Amino acid sequence: MDWQTHRVFNQPKPLNNSNLFLSDSPLREAVNRHHAGWDADVLASLGQQLGSAESLELGRLANVNPPELLRYDPTGERLDEVRFHPAWHLLMQGLIANRVHNLPWEDEARIGSSVARAARFLLHAQVEAGTLCPITMTFGAIPLLKKTLPAEFKQWLTPLLSDRYDPHLLPGDQKKGVLIGMGMTEKQGGSDVLSNTTKATPLASRGPGEAYRLVGHKWFFSVPQSDAHLVLAQADGGLSCFFLPRVLPDGQRNAVRIERLKDKLGNRSNASSEVEFQNATGWLLGEEGDGVRHILKMGGQTRFDCALGSHGMMRRALSVSLYHLFQRQAFGKSLVDQPIMRQVVSRMALRLEGQTQILLRLAAASGATDSVSEQVLYRLLTPAAKFEVCRQGMPFVAEAMETLGGVGYCEENELPRLYREMPVNSIWEGSGNIMCLDVLRTLKKVPDSGELVQQVLHQVRGQNRWFDRAARQLLQRLRSPEEAQARRLTSQLFNLFAGAQMLEFAPPPIADAWCQMTLDERGESLLPERLCQQLLNRAIGAE
Repeated sequence: MDWQTHRVFNQPKPLNNSNLFLSDSPLREAVNRHHAGWDADVLASLGQQLGSAESLELGRLANVNPPELLRYDPTGERLDEVRFHPAWHLLMQGLIANRVHNLPWEDEARIGSSVARAARFLLHAQVEAGTLCPITMTFGAIPLLKKTLPAEFKQWLTPLLSDRYDPHLLPGDQKKGVLIGMGMTEKQGGSDVLSNTTKATPLASRGPGEAYRLVGHKWFFSVPQSDAHLVLAQADGGLSCFFLPRVLPDGQRNAVRIERLKDKLGNRSNASSEVEFQNATGWLLGEEGDGVRHILKMGGQTRFDCALGSHGMMRRALSVSLYHLFQRQAFGKSLVDQPIMRQVVSRMALRLEGQTQILLRLAAASGATDSVSEQVLYRLLTPAAKFEVCRQGMPFVAEAMETLGGVGYCEENELPRLYREMPVNSIWEGSGNIMCLDVLRTLKKVPDSGELVQQVLHQVRGQNRWFDRAARQLLQRLRSPEEAQARRLTSQLFNLFAGAQMLEFAPPPIADAWCQMTLDERGESLLPERLCQQLLNRAIGAE
């Protein structure tokens, strides 16, 4: 062909068939540190499976073929069903089989199971994030349901704690596995759930476990194909939490009408909907007026998963970037060897080092249910982690995209999907301001929370000057925290707790660099070349 214009070379291959767990040194270390080393073989196997080209293709297919609302059948009968691409169901099978929805809630759960589950969640987040929505809601709902599920639904606990995915439309006690969704948000209120107008009227008796008639709407009704939803509605005793099954015990469909599916920026594989309750039947969980308290407990789990999900996607973005940079040549050398590029990606790797430390530490705290101090730590740091990690996700993925150049901006690459996916974790389960207000509320209302902060910070005092200075500033602010300063306080709280973990467990040069990068208000300084190499080696599992 004498008209050939060019030949293709210097084009990196896409990242697939890698082991997502074994290539992440900070994650492997944290799993072992927090008593989940017994799960290392499973995580390595899972990391290999999820890093395969086949799994990554499932994630792509689930997003380019979004769910479809089937409101009516061909005869005109009301359906209110959601049709998913087969890739969605295969991904869900994997998540359920790996017990990402219930591992710590098993009756014989092992020590460290919360950490093992968090690590599995992080690995799945690198492949496809939309499927994690029903997983995290089910995970958050199980502890509440184990305590408050009405008598006629007690048999649901068996499929809730199973490892089987069952998408069939049946009453929950007839299924091999069930999923739970949430319905809190209404048009007029958003995060202000106390302004909800959905009305709950008892069908007969009032009180825990009794059936009520629900009339109203939800503006965001997550995963409408779930077997049941936890919803908030106004009863005579105040805002209350109800168990709303999709199929009633007698086999009839509940009167939940799907008005439309949301057309979202990202999270395309997952169905979010608007619904109306037209005399739907729900069962009261706990007492009337206790709805917010129940949902806040569930929210602690789902908010933590938001942070885990954002971190997992950031980890994938860095991996895609590094794989490209090691292959791509520019100006006479590999891009990864260009001094300015090494600074960029080394800082990205350093950012993830600190996040991994604090997130796995919080996972361990969530599982320490018999320790008051650990539960206070989890209660305080979870909204801070959601605020800080989730808001870092968008610029982080944009930076990774920039390291690839134009090819990173094209849809053939994974990064555009990751970029579109990032904002949902900052918004869902409470936006950034709500998280910061929650941190202030905890500091004011939870006994000994301020003392716990001081204790943790003092444990590593004297090891790093940037840490010590920032710790003094934070403790001063905690004496009279102001709402206007809540965002700064929350960010500093997260970075200091992550810094404390780094100073205690990370290699000293990495810990010092983290503290300077996140706590030195004078701005960034260059990372030494030896430290850059160490960070990159750890980011690819070579150390």
